Amino acid sequence: MPSLKTLRGRINSVKSTRKITSAMKMVAAAKLRRAQAQAEAARPYAVRMGEMLAALAASEGDNPNASPLLVGNGKSQVHLLLAVTADRGLAGAFNGNISKAIRAEVKALEAQGKTVKIFALGRKGNDSLRRDLKDQIVNTRNFVGKKTIGFAEAEAVAEELVRGFKAGEYDVVSMVFNRFQNIMVQRVTEQALIPAVKPTANDNLRSENGALVEHNYEVEPDDGSLLDRLLPRNLAVQIYSALLENSAGFYASQMTAMDSATRNAGDMIKKLSLSYNRARQANITKELIEIISGAEAV
Repeated sequence: MPSLKTLRGRINSVKSTRKITSAMKMVAAAKLRRAQAQAEAARPYAVRMGEMLAALAASEGDNPNASPLLVGNGKSQVHLLLAVTADRGLAGAFNGNISKAIRAEVKALEAQGKTVKIFALGRKGNDSLRRDLKDQIVNTRNFVGKKTIGFAEAEAVAEELVRGFKAGEYDVVSMVFNRFQNIMVQRVTEQALIPAVKPTANDNLRSENGALVEHNYEVEPDDGSLLDRLLPRNLAVQIYSALLENSAGFYASQMTAMDSATRNAGDMIKKLSLSYNRARQANITKELIEIISGAEAV
């Protein structure tokens, strides 16, 4: 059995750890409120822009002059996966779920004979995927040291994707990130970026006052001029929305993880305190027996 001094040291150590995890839980909860508000505010804009681009992709499918960013370049051999993770840990399985999904997707695509490349957006994803997918990682970027992630950062990533696509480095681009649902649930989501996903018949119909209508857009001055500006911006919007979703999900996971760690620390303190009291009582009993035995011997 450990000595009383050792047990006291363990109890004090766990108490210090509990203070840290409790403080981290409160910080994460405070940051979560702001991150959740940003993610929910950006979601409608990103969804509507994605729907509009998908509808344009369906209408432009037969146009030989349509932008490759919209309809693709006619090939699907080289896939680029944009892995969006956090820059920090201590958030349970938040980052691990993304890495697991990326590995599964790489395995599935390679089984189809495809070439897979990875753009690791986030330090934790890069650190994890580099262990066994080092050769597939062609680009990395993180936001370590930045208090907030702005739209400019998403635009820079979008510009890099457009540059690589136009240079023929890859044919298809997909993004994998954690979509924030609520404090307890963050769903791993894969979203196509290049080319735009064409809507199905059901997606292209919406109910308005009981009537089904199709997506119809009138473009001025012409499709080309608008799409040249709109397509890169749509990439930036979708990436920025994913970064906001990821940020909200990260703080929710971290708050949950730190809450669990705080409760576990409390349980451990109770067990150690019980062991300490038993050891202390045993020592006292032993000393009393020695005193009594000595007195009787005299």
